[in-house]
Amino acid sequence: MEPRFVPQQEPGDRTVQDSEWAGKARAAAGCAGLLLALSLTVDAGDDGLTLSSALLWIALSVTLFVILLPAKVAAAPGRVTVQNLWSRRSVRTDRLAAVSWPDGIEQRLALTDTDGGRAQIELRVLLANPTLWLLLEADARTSYENDTLREGVRDLHRLIRRVERDTAHSVFTISGLH
Repeated sequence: MEPRFVPQQEPGDRTVQDSEWAGKARAAAGCAGLLLALSLTVDAGDDGLTLSSALLWIALSVTLFVILLPAKVAAAPGRVTVQNLWSRRSVRTDRLAAVSWPDGIEQRLALTDTDGGRAQIELRVLLANPTLWLLLEADARTSYENDTLREGVRDLHRLIRRVERDTAHSVFTISGLH
């Protein structure tokens, strides 16, 4: 089960990051800023802006930003790191013990390594970043071959099929064959 494509990387820089994170972070900030600007403008034009209502709108805008801000995912050979505002979780992907990709609405891949490290990655991040996916897939195969990956092999194979299907669909759509 060797990967078909090994990404070319610059010497010394072997970290791959979610290429869409910066845009999604800007969009989250933009939505929160727009909510704040509109709510302050409407409130000021209605009955006049008070300190308590301004603080309420600021709190709501900050809450919206926190909700919309995605986790930042970075991968290097042997490691995946997922960082949000309050935590940073790293998993040794070359020593995976369990992989879980539940059926249903939740589209997150849960990874656990032999040291007890845990992290969750949204499926959309893996689909949007083929290089990140290929690093994770190669390390998962290493874990399987080294017999550390004992739980979730079926979920991993199901995920591999899903990524390959979505990638093929994207290629056909872009090329106009679909």
